[in-house]
Amino acid sequence: MLFAERGWRVFELSRHGIDHDGITHVNCDVCDEKSTRTAINEVMKQTDTIDVVISNAGFGISGSVEFTEIKEAEHQMDVNFMGAVRFTQAVLPQLRQQGFGRIIYTSSVAAALPVPYQAFYSASKAAINALALALANEVKDFGISVSVMMPGDVSTGFTDARAKSTKGEEVYTGANKAITTMERDERGGMSPKQMAELFWHIATCKSPRPQYVGGFSYRVLCLLDRILPKRLVNWIEYKVYS
Repeated sequence: MLFAERGWRVFELSRHGIDHDGITHVNCDVCDEKSTRTAINEVMKQTDTIDVVISNAGFGISGSVEFTEIKEAEHQMDVNFMGAVRFTQAVLPQLRQQGFGRIIYTSSVAAALPVPYQAFYSASKAAINALALALANEVKDFGISVSVMMPGDVSTGFTDARAKSTKGEEVYTGANKAITTMERDERGGMSPKQMAELFWHIATCKSPRPQYVGGFSYRVLCLLDRILPKRLVNWIEYKVYS
């Protein structure tokens, strides 16, 4: 919305949606390679170039590692990580041909500070970080920049849409408290408008960095993670969520 308000032509790619407020909807399922490539082709029928692409398809699951169904974990990785891969592969030919463009991935602070009982979500976002850093060096010579945004807690519908598994909670008795704490923090988090401003900065600044962290307190936490012993950082997380 913010990009459209500031005069950019915006295409929104998702499985469901309609055109609204200057934003053009294009049907796209990132779990389907054909659908993703068709969506990018549809965008190119309506415009000459793609300046910035933001990859942010994703959802969360919660539950213990031991009791999470393999098919649920695979679906988490398919949407959050492989969805980003499919999207990237679909859009890169156009960006290479035009000789410029920016790719911005939506990751999470959970990539750097994995959250207990949200292990597979954290793993999917850590994979996004690795993908972005590797890709940045692969496409640099084509005039394409790659950045990743790691938001902290943001108050959106993401929290209510999380797929929850209560299986094994009689064994992992701390699971419910950990998830409740996590969701409380999310609901009290930053506004989507604040995050949109950060994405705007990445999209328009002269020389974007490879990684950004959304929110001052989360930037401090990620800095401490790099400075302090990992055992101490992980113990602090244990105390926060137990």
